[in-house]
Amino acid sequence: MSTVIDEGAVPTGTSGTQAPTTLPRTWSLTWHGVRTVAELELRQRIRSTRWIVALVVWFVVVGAITGLVWLSTRNVMGLADGLDSPARSFQGPLVFGLVVFFVLFLGLLVAPTLSATSINGDRSAGTLAILQVTLLSPFEIVLGKLLASWAAALAFLVVSVPFIGIAVGLGGTPVLAMFVCLGVLALLLAAVCAIGLGFSALTARTSGSAVLTYIAVASLSALSPIVFGLTYLTTTHDETVRVWTMSESGWDGNADTAPACVWDEQVQSVSHTERTWWLLAINPFVIVADAAPQPGSETFRTVSGDPLGSIRNGVRSLRAGPAYEVDQCWSQQSLTSDYVSPVAKPDVSTSAVWPWGLGANLLLGAAGVWLAVRRLRIPQRTLPRGTRVA
Repeated sequence: MSTVIDEGAVPTGTSGTQAPTTLPRTWSLTWHGVRTVAELELRQRIRSTRWIVALVVWFVVVGAITGLVWLSTRNVMGLADGLDSPARSFQGPLVFGLVVFFVLFLGLLVAPTLSATSINGDRSAGTLAILQVTLLSPFEIVLGKLLASWAAALAFLVVSVPFIGIAVGLGGTPVLAMFVCLGVLALLLAAVCAIGLGFSALTARTSGSAVLTYIAVASLSALSPIVFGLTYLTTTHDETVRVWTMSESGWDGNADTAPACVWDEQVQSVSHTERTWWLLAINPFVIVADAAPQPGSETFRTVSGDPLGSIRNGVRSLRAGPAYEVDQCWSQQSLTSDYVSPVAKPDVSTSAVWPWGLGANLLLGAAGVWLAVRRLRIPQRTLPRGTRVA
């Protein structure tokens, strides 16, 4: 059963002629209207003491995790004695990457709660209809609520800035990386808030919209790498590969002499990850890691101490696809210090994936905004069962 609102039910004059309606157009937009809705939303949040408690808890948790990561890396890498060590070049990127990932993880947990109940919660309380009968357009109402929820999410991000700055201060990470990561984090939180807003307008109950938003976030952050792993074997086939390998007759038995290597064609399993790399590109953690600027050659040691660099190089290599020339001349690599491989390494430095992933997340957010605006149009022909109009 659905509630039907007659689109022709508008005031009429005494002469029987229809009076002009004053309902705003659906997509009309003014900054004053957006600011008005955003201020109303933010005032309700600020008056709540739970808002202050949430910020304090966030600050304490992020600070505690930063301290634990710093202490653990300090002890594991042999820095507890205070002596200078090459391991110091690893600590900064490692702490920075882990802290940024933890802030993103908490942000993905908190952001849905800021917008997933914004529209259907007001509808249940009977306050949404008051906004709809004003001169505010549905687009202004949705953007105002989105701006308010995004501002609330950014408040949590701002609280985390000191700890991210501490990680940068440990060295090994360019200052630009902090600003880039913060910018990407802010855009991802905006996308999540917009997705939650769309589900809030789509469902009648706040619990349903919250669950759907969390499912969408989990699909982007957890389900995408699982699906990529499941499709990995489906893209793996036996193909002919050109291999630089040791010649069967090229070793004279002398352990100090490197065997001669020749080109050989072999049939090997080849995985065409260039077809499925986009499953990882939409992952928020991959987006942040790939967008972070790589440290310069003078500070960058190996990717093992930099989680952002490990993910960046791994995903870009997957996007580049398989190599059809492989160097398997292990003997020359181990016995010859000045060994130069004839196999050219693929240049994956320019195959960035974060613009595609960030664009996909923002596109999902734009779809949520569009859906919310469509659901707030007046007059609305049908409404779900139990929907409160005023």
